[in-house]
Amino acid sequence: MIRSGFLKRASSSGSGIEFNGEVKGFIALMGNEVGALFLQPDYHGERAGRALLDKAQSLHPTLEVEVFKVNLTGRKFYAKYGFDFLKETLHEPTGQQVLRLKFTA
Repeated sequence: MIRSGFLKRASSSGSGIEFNGEVKGFIALMGNEVGALFLQPDYHGERAGRALLDKAQSLHPTLEVEVFKVNLTGRKFYAKYGFDFLKETLHEPTGQQVLRLKFTA
């Protein structure tokens, strides 16, 4: 569970979740685009990712993200948060399909 004080820092460039002096996850923003959101596996399902997106959404009421189509965990997470599908494109370097998603408060 996320407790108050776990958000280490917050800005339009990023936020992190810290527990006992160790960073357990972070989100990186490029304007209103989620460039990265990573959590250590032991923090999946503990609302840490939601807390990071909540902070990002407080800075930018509209958020966008790209997620690989094969990333079912990421797709489920963003759908549960309320992101909607915008378009599907090819990620040239990997040859994999990427989904662009959008959240509007």
